[in-house]
Amino acid sequence: MVQIREEQAGDKPAIRLVHEKAFGQPQEANLVDKLRQSCINLVSLVAIIKGCLVGHIVFSPVTIESHGGVVQGMGLAPMAVLPEYQRQGIGSMLVQEGLRILRGSLYPFVIVLGHPDYYLRFGFEPASKYGIRTQWENVPDEAFMILFLDESIIHRVSGVARYQSEFEETM
Repeated sequence: MVQIREEQAGDKPAIRLVHEKAFGQPQEANLVDKLRQSCINLVSLVAIIKGCLVGHIVFSPVTIESHGGVVQGMGLAPMAVLPEYQRQGIGSMLVQEGLRILRGSLYPFVIVLGHPDYYLRFGFEPASKYGIRTQWENVPDEAFMILFLDESIIHRVSGVARYQSEFEETM
């Protein structure tokens, strides 16, 4: 049975290991460490199986610079599951729990840069449909997506979505 819970202080080494093994490099683990230090509004969740930490997801503050001003939301990234536990629904559980938590918050949207076939199942749509683009060039249109948690802002938000500056080093 998989337990999804908020990250705790003692989870840091295991979270780092999950990202390093899942991505085969330390960049995403380094990003998580930096976000933890610089962002007070992180939603950081872990997946536990039989006492072993097998997955992790982070949602961090993002902004969309729109004609009507700056709107703050959340960005989903990174997410990782140990290779031997992938394709068992653990990532989906992490995404669903994170979105459930965020639906109860004041954040009106979540953006993600990821595989469209995966994230469409959670209600994400291409952000370009709403005139929203990422700060980075050369990102495939279908890979940059948004999920509105407060649909009343859909027609008031368009422009450039910006992640925390810590993401610059991984792009």
